[in-house]
Amino acid sequence: MDFQQLCTFETFKQLWNHYGYGGNFEELIEREFKRIKGTTYLDHAAATLYPESLIRDYCQDISSNVYGNPHSHNPSSRLTHDTVERVRYRVLQHFNVTPEEYSVIFTSGCTAALKLVAESFPWSPQTQSDVGSHFCYLTDSHTSVVGIRGLTSGRGVVTMPVSPQEVESRAKEAAPGEDVSCQTAHLFCYPAQSNFSGLKYPLSHVKGIQARRLYPACVHQGRWFVLLDAASHVSCSPLNLQDCPADFIPISFYKMFGFPTGLGALLVHKNAAGILKKTYFGGGTAAAYLSGEDFYVQALNISDRFEDGTVSFLDIIAVNHGFDALYRVTGGMHSIQQHTFGLARYTYMLLSSLCHGNGRPVALIYTEGQFDSPSTQGAVLNFNLMDSHGQIIGYSQVDRMASLYNIHVRTGCFCNTGACQSFLGISDQQMKRNLQAGHVCGDSIDLVDGQPTGSIRVSFGYMSTFEDCQKFLNFVAECFIEKPVTVDQNRLEKLKAVTAHEGSFGDHQVKIPNGGRCEMDEKEKPLEASLRGCGHKESNSTGGTYSLTNIYIYPIKSCGAYEVHHWPVGPLGLLYDRGWMVVNRNGVCLSQKREQRLCLIHPQVHLPSNKLLLQASGMETISVPLEKGTQMQTCHQVCQSKVCGDRVETVDCGDEAASWLSDFLGQPCRLIRLNPDFTREMKKRPSGAATSTSLSLVNEAQYLMINRASVELIQKLMSSRQEDSEGDQLLDTQNVISRFRANLVIAGVEPFEEDNWSHLIIGNTPFVVTGQCGRCQMVGVDQETGTRTKEPLLSLSTYRTGKWTGTIHLRYFSKTILNHIPHPSQQHGFTGEESGR
Repeated sequence: MDFQQLCTFETFKQLWNHYGYGGNFEELIEREFKRIKGTTYLDHAAATLYPESLIRDYCQDISSNVYGNPHSHNPSSRLTHDTVERVRYRVLQHFNVTPEEYSVIFTSGCTAALKLVAESFPWSPQTQSDVGSHFCYLTDSHTSVVGIRGLTSGRGVVTMPVSPQEVESRAKEAAPGEDVSCQTAHLFCYPAQSNFSGLKYPLSHVKGIQARRLYPACVHQGRWFVLLDAASHVSCSPLNLQDCPADFIPISFYKMFGFPTGLGALLVHKNAAGILKKTYFGGGTAAAYLSGEDFYVQALNISDRFEDGTVSFLDIIAVNHGFDALYRVTGGMHSIQQHTFGLARYTYMLLSSLCHGNGRPVALIYTEGQFDSPSTQGAVLNFNLMDSHGQIIGYSQVDRMASLYNIHVRTGCFCNTGACQSFLGISDQQMKRNLQAGHVCGDSIDLVDGQPTGSIRVSFGYMSTFEDCQKFLNFVAECFIEKPVTVDQNRLEKLKAVTAHEGSFGDHQVKIPNGGRCEMDEKEKPLEASLRGCGHKESNSTGGTYSLTNIYIYPIKSCGAYEVHHWPVGPLGLLYDRGWMVVNRNGVCLSQKREQRLCLIHPQVHLPSNKLLLQASGMETISVPLEKGTQMQTCHQVCQSKVCGDRVETVDCGDEAASWLSDFLGQPCRLIRLNPDFTREMKKRPSGAATSTSLSLVNEAQYLMINRASVELIQKLMSSRQEDSEGDQLLDTQNVISRFRANLVIAGVEPFEEDNWSHLIIGNTPFVVTGQCGRCQMVGVDQETGTRTKEPLLSLSTYRTGKWTGTIHLRYFSKTILNHIPHPSQQHGFTGEESGR
């Protein structure tokens, strides 16, 4: 059976028959989640999606009822109080316990619940006469759990990271004689489900630690409490606290219902409630206190005691509708677990069996088991993709390509460094070296010396469909497999058998050698290119000519290009390039990633009149002033925005421009410009640069350059792939060039020759090459029509072996670094060659 036959609903049903929730599942999705039509959302472990009926019922509720502050006693306040208490009961009912067994403390989320335990736990410092408290956590824990040690380390508490293997394997160590007089409190934290791999840890660990039968409790006297991090687990699985009576259980509701965000809870067992102590007291937490004397009596009820101030009662009311919708749509958590596990298991089976045409596996999957049971594995699949040579493809490249297909995944280390290190084999020393190489959590540096710094995670929710699996698997086959697509039939048959000890994916793991990526020899000097404009052509080493053919500026970030034939160079780059940007009603920068129609706005800079003209089809032309003037100072407010992670100070350009843009784009937005008095510096100073480089609203560098020969080579590959392009038309050279949104277009150079340049001269103006530009899915937007296509990214990624680089960054040489490059004046003119465009 080939891949296309395997990737069908009929095959899926043969492998798993617990799909949907009875009735017409397709009709349910259309009714409750029609907003995600055309979107393959596979990031439910980060945040699941809410059904429309939840929002509709919630809005109807708060629109027809008056909810007052629950600390008052008037009728509207009593309604709020009673509703909040009803939600507390529903939370406990969901986990099969009663108010006599557990209390619910509402927090701003799971992390806030963890912080509450950390700050309130009765830590005992280690002294010469007392071993003190132990804070122990499973190494496969979320950052918010590991972060507790930031508090305990300052209190003299012993911190003990414990690997998953140690918990049971070291339990055979002889426990010391029981000393009932020792009441030192210790805390053991572990996740019910790994947010990295989806592995479910035994819930029996709760009683095992509390009874001191498991490591590390078995070797340390005292009273052991268990914090069960249930945030990942409860999104798709039932949790019966009768079977695992943990002392503290933090959760976040948006992982269960999708709405509301910013609300979580800490469930506290009544046997542990008395040990939590707090020093600060906010409104509603005191039974009595004196303002002139250090006298305070805490509230008797633990929920009242720890909910400082007024709770987010409207969000809590939304939780009530969350439970209603969840049970109405699915019938309960058991059905959700069966449905989502089946999708994850099917995806795992096919992905782990897919091979390149040469027989090498496509995916390196990070899992402990074989996806053989929903009791041991959640609806999470973590992996990296490999090319036909067995080399890892960086997760950023996969993420960007997935965005082109409107497939939403998660990449990185998922706030779980311990699991990331364990599965990817990254040592502590390597983590530190990666940091020195510039890699930090959450960035796009996916490979360091050929080794992955993170991975890719797909996760399913109760509204996920078979089509989500199918689109994802087809995406992998189309973009990352060297044809023909093959399937490891032996492995697939073993997985079908669902045996516990056969067919481990470990048989297919490939050890990536150091230096696996093709890199330039450090001793090899980069090619030195000299490009001269003003209509002059310079001979190159191959007998051809170098020439500058086009100059473009982009006055408004993400809007259309403005071609010029000669243009001033200022301290921020080409004068007025990316000097303005469009933001939405919340002040967030709009780009073609979110709003493709931006490319249909064609700004023009008219220097003689000191005006920026805004033009678009069907719209009257309007203008805003180029330079900061008295009107801008007195009437237009200064505001803060962010560009590529940098905080920038901007100036609003007024209501006329805002109204024009809002009418054209069909959403409230405004035009802002970089405040001329604000300086934004380039993050990375080029090697040898004496001073930092100032930037406009560009992403990373002052200039972007593209080589026509490189584009033409990609076009040839596009032509050869045309039969598989799903209807995409073959793009001409100018169309492709416009998509890369470069400032400078050169000709007469070998394809991708520019990759090895260190500097170049255009006319009499010298530039330093500061690096390659990693392209995003914006290159898939046709700049003439605003439509999105998969090319040229598919061909670029194929030819460049997963690297989405087709342009290079340049920096103006304002200081002499190389002796043979002349010192430039403050401002130069460019002239583009008329022919060959």
